[in-house]
Amino acid sequence: MTARLAALPWMFFFGVACATDPRPPPTLAQNRELGSFAQAAAWPNAEPLIAIIAAQEFIAARHERDGYEYFQKLAREQPQRPVLVSLEGLLQARAAGEIALLSRVSWVEDAIRKLDRGAEADPGAGRLLRGLVFADLPERFGKAKQAVADLEASLDSRESFPGDLDRALYRGLARAFHTQGNEGRSREMQQRAGIRSLDDGEVASNFSVGAEEGFRFTNPKLVREADGVYVAEGFDFANIAFLVDAAGVVAIDAGTTAETAGAAKKALRQITDAPIRLVILTHSHWDHVGGLAAIREPGTVVIARADFAGELRRMRSSQRTFSWFFGKRPVGLDVRVDRTVSSKESLRFGKLELQLIPVSGGETDDALFIHLPRQGLLFVGDAFMPYLGPPFLSEGSPDGYLEALAQVRALAPRRLIHGHPPLTRYFNMDAAPGLEMALRGLHDRYLPDVLRSRPIADILHDEYLPPSLREAPKAVLPYLLVRDHFLQRLHLQNAGYWQADGEGMEVLTRSEWAALLDEMGQRSEAPFVRLVENLLARGDGPLALNVAEMGLLRHPANEKLQRARAKALSMLIERYGPVDPFRFIIYSQWANAPLRPVAGPTAEGR
Repeated sequence: MTARLAALPWMFFFGVACATDPRPPPTLAQNRELGSFAQAAAWPNAEPLIAIIAAQEFIAARHERDGYEYFQKLAREQPQRPVLVSLEGLLQARAAGEIALLSRVSWVEDAIRKLDRGAEADPGAGRLLRGLVFADLPERFGKAKQAVADLEASLDSRESFPGDLDRALYRGLARAFHTQGNEGRSREMQQRAGIRSLDDGEVASNFSVGAEEGFRFTNPKLVREADGVYVAEGFDFANIAFLVDAAGVVAIDAGTTAETAGAAKKALRQITDAPIRLVILTHSHWDHVGGLAAIREPGTVVIARADFAGELRRMRSSQRTFSWFFGKRPVGLDVRVDRTVSSKESLRFGKLELQLIPVSGGETDDALFIHLPRQGLLFVGDAFMPYLGPPFLSEGSPDGYLEALAQVRALAPRRLIHGHPPLTRYFNMDAAPGLEMALRGLHDRYLPDVLRSRPIADILHDEYLPPSLREAPKAVLPYLLVRDHFLQRLHLQNAGYWQADGEGMEVLTRSEWAALLDEMGQRSEAPFVRLVENLLARGDGPLALNVAEMGLLRHPANEKLQRARAKALSMLIERYGPVDPFRFIIYSQWANAPLRPVAGPTAEGR
């Protein structure tokens, strides 16, 4: 497969409308996800994944026609990149609702020809994209059979994808079978996709989220990384690794809850019955220690960094504001550590040789790397989480992030294994050198601005892409996922609470702003409704949500504002699904929009 497909969720909604829809006006607020990915997608050496995410952001912003014209231009300028013509065809089909009715069929037929060309040039990504589009075309185009063939071929080769796209494939098959009149197969595919109807949401990845179970990056599987090295993914929010030796098992981290960690341990028992002799904790966060009671066995020794206890106290005292991260099961924070590590040391266990390396990570002060030199593996926990510590806690360090990248460079492992599946896929050794250079450039470019209290909103508005990034295509996605969080954490740690433009001097509540807007609208709900509907038509999801919520503070019973709020949240779920799981979780919780797990089979290895 020559093109890489998005592992972080990207959503496709390929309906062809019957009524002509007006072309949306420009947004009022900046859309950095769209702007930055589109800019990077234009670089001739860009990974196909970057272009695919850019296309998704055009779709999420409801600006498909703009996206079509953008990719049409790129496809003509860079014919050597077949993914561009596939995305041109995709967005052309999506924009059909804006075309006059008498011209619409020929418009879609032209899109079909482009998708066929893309699939011929790249049978991997091209067939997948064509299959997803064809699955949603009306019966009159006669493409449902080809959609089934394309999507079934994609299922057969999905292990070569850099992420889990089972949900998108099964949903597409459900729609294609429905078009063919095969309702039995359509319902079967809906069940596998974890959707209740063909109109259910458009998340493509195997993400799942809800009040009971919390969030999962993927459905459960035990991934073999090397001989005797397994990583349990998708059993709960974080990974648990198991190093299997004749002398016993070494576990790296312990999951979030006893129940979910126990399920991961049960999967391990399909491989070995050897006792768990050691548990090494990479740091003290809830999702890496909360299931220790299920992992610990009689005689198990728990190892952590020397300052683990202080960080754990922070976890105990903090309130988990957003409950859909971990769900309703209790997270065990009564953690007893048997041995601590204060400096780099070597550990031999059976035939395993490990190095325990305290680092200044980007997320916590108690980060611990576990290096297996013989296997070329480095377990890094959450040292490179894009958020540099949970955004709702006062922790994390841009300098620590850079120091940890320097440590990776010095160790030069074959592979990095992180605490969450997408990080292992994308924050890898191919990306690390370019990411370090780009983030150092970002740090040096903006620290002087931060020190003079330039407003963070203005800094983020620059959408800065360091020149070095153009020569490091593997680093583009990690950089774009980290950039804004890196700058926000840098600003919080180095700037005052009054900014250069006066922001922060007079602090007003949302209720006070709502009262001001209500006065401007003569205390009527109608201006709120008109403004929110205008913002939604523009694709201004963040502004629409804020105005809808302020309107509801003044007019809580207004059903139009309630519906507008729901639409804004849906737009934001689509916008951030491919690039920001934390926002995806929070907006899903606010919308009360759970997403069931995928029920279809998944691979046990990569």
